[in-house]
This record gives sequence, structure tokens and C-alpha cells, in this order.
Amino acid sequence: MRRWLLRIAVVGLVALALLQAVPYGWWHENPAVVRDAPWPDQASADLARAACYDCHSNETEWPAYSYVAPMSWLVRRDVEEGREELNLSDWDEFGDEAHDAAEELEEGSMPPSQYTLLHPDARLSDAEVDQLVAAFEAMDDGGGGDDGADDDGGSSGGDEDDDRSGSGSGSGSGSGSGSGIED
Repeated sequence: MRRWLLRIAVVGLVALALLQAVPYGWWHENPAVVRDAPWPDQASADLARAACYDCHSNETEWPAYSYVAPMSWLVRRDVEEGREELNLSDWDEFGDEAHDAAEELEEGSMPPSQYTLLHPDARLSDAEVDQLVAAFEAMDDGGGGDDGADDDGGSSGGDEDDDRSGSGSGSGSGSGSGSGIED
């Protein structure tokens, strides 16, 4: 039995070593920042940096496992796809995606669970999701300012970001968020 376990371990190590020869995933590039997203406040910027920037910016922090196949393939793919959908380091090109980013956050699909599993600091509470949603909506409305007007008919009435602070809705875990969003 020990011989079989030893053989399986050797074969596994050889296979892992051979995987390292595949020329994808281990080369990492962080292009220059063109124009960072105009966050309405520093707290929102800090939240976004912790939860979004590794996949959705040119400021990716590449962890050690991102240099070892097959994890390197997954990380590289996630970063490439993330930058294609929304790049917070190229706001001139991607600024019109702010509303979509807010919707993704409200739906709970961002940040993805496979990312937060390895990056617990990227897990967002309901209040933090609300804060980022409000920040993206503010950037969608006026490039980072507090316009008070909204695409949904202007019902915010200039409350700045107070209506999305998370203090008003307690126990509902997303049951009412996003119900009024339709394209």
C-alpha cells in the first residue's frame, strides 16, 4: 500500500512540474493607470481597492499562487475577464459601466465567492455593498460627485449618500435590494 501511495505522489509531483511548462498564466502585466475611478469618498475607494481592484484594475496584486499552474491559469483568466468588463484604472473608457457594476454588487455576484474564499478582506457586509453601490451610482450620475439626481426619476432628492448607508434595512439579506432595477 505504501508503494502505491509513493508512486501516486511521485506521478502527481511530476505532473505538477510538467504543468509549469505551459506558457500561460505565469506572466503578469499591470499596465499603467490611465485614469482612476473618481470615487466620491475615500472610504468607498478603500472598499473598492480591497474587493475589486485585483481583477478590475491595472493595480493587481499578484499572490504567490498566481505563479504556479494550474492556479496561475485561473487567476490570469479572472483578471483578464475582469479588466475587459470593468477596468477602474481606465475610467475614461469604462466609466459608463458604473451602473452595471452597482447592479452586480446588488445581485451579490461581485466579488465572486472563489475570490473571497482566498481573500477574506474582500468579503463585503450588506452595509459595505450599499456603500459601494451608492459610490458607483454617484460616479454614474456625475463622475464622482453628489448630484442628487437619479435615472429612476430623481427620487433621491439630494440626500447625498445617506439613503444607502445600510442603517435603514436590517434583517433582509438582499430580498428587497434591486427589485426596482430594470433596463
